[in-house]
Amino acid sequence: MLLIRSLLFSVVFYVNTAVFLLLGSWLLFAPRSWAMAGLKAHARASLFWMRIICGTTVEVRGRENLPDRPFLIAAKHQSAWDTFALIPVFEDPALVMKAELMKLPLYGWFSTKFGMIPIKRETGPSALREMLREAQARLDDKREILVFPEGTRRLAGAEPDYKPGILMMYDRLAVPCVPVALNSGLFWPRNSQLRNSGTIIVEILPPIPAGLKRKEFAQRLQDTIEPATAALVEEAVANNPTLAAHTFKTP
Repeated sequence: MLLIRSLLFSVVFYVNTAVFLLLGSWLLFAPRSWAMAGLKAHARASLFWMRIICGTTVEVRGRENLPDRPFLIAAKHQSAWDTFALIPVFEDPALVMKAELMKLPLYGWFSTKFGMIPIKRETGPSALREMLREAQARLDDKREILVFPEGTRRLAGAEPDYKPGILMMYDRLAVPCVPVALNSGLFWPRNSQLRNSGTIIVEILPPIPAGLKRKEFAQRLQDTIEPATAALVEEAVANNPTLAAHTFKTP
């Protein structure tokens, strides 16, 4: 039954995405704020179908921790779910994403319209400099910058692997950084068709002020996100013992 529900949701999710892209294509020529509203509507529709079909709900904690914009958001990354479902959590986020995705028809065009920030990982320091220029432009527009410090999805419970890009962004952009913990990987696992029922929890943690030394910031960021994420994973497993064992990595 779990597999059937999961496959049904996958079909509905991709059809829903295709419908939004095609019927919303006129938004490519509309104001960016209208396009962002469409992006958030797509995310909410996807979460609606996930709730109806899979029995997966979402809880967001800690909204009171959000400072005035602009600021940097450093979120744990466990699932493809994070790339769309976190968008409506914030006011006007600009996501740091792979540059190759910006070249895809419609998807890439819309990502450019949304003002997402491309990064070419293979080009090294020059890519980081270009990313910083783009990020600064978004901050100048009073937006939030959403980045996944580990760069790619990690299994829930896996050892953290934070990349140096987040350190450079924090140091050069000189704005507060809001850490975000989550347990989405238990419900939308990496490299799996299963979509487990239960409650995905996103926890917005107290902001780290600008101006810390890179080493101090790196330690504080990891020491903030990792225990909070572990606690959310533990809470989810305790409340939902039917979660598939392969969706997380035990110590």
